[in-house]
Amino acid sequence: MTLWSEWWVWGVAAIALAVGEVILPTFVLLGFAIGAAVVALLLLVGGPLAVWLGGSVPALLLVFAVISLISWLGLRQWLGVYRGQVKTFDHDINDD
Repeated sequence: MTLWSEWWVWGVAAIALAVGEVILPTFVLLGFAIGAAVVALLLLVGGPLAVWLGGSVPALLLVFAVISLISWLGLRQWLGVYRGQVKTFDHDINDD
């Protein structure tokens, strides 16, 4: 059993990424924090999925990457720039 398959390692990573999101508010680290938290929860709950994930580091990282991507896309959709929110200018203030 490697350190990657321990639930508390993923929990610490999720907390560290969430703290990093507070420092750098870009909603990029929050997606990774959600992915790490979901992996930690899967490993903590146990079951056949946790046994399969704990036995394979590539599968564990793949699940983390897919969940992080889905959560980042969801956050982007929910908290992203909305249509009409971007201000465009038709003229330059130096044009007279």
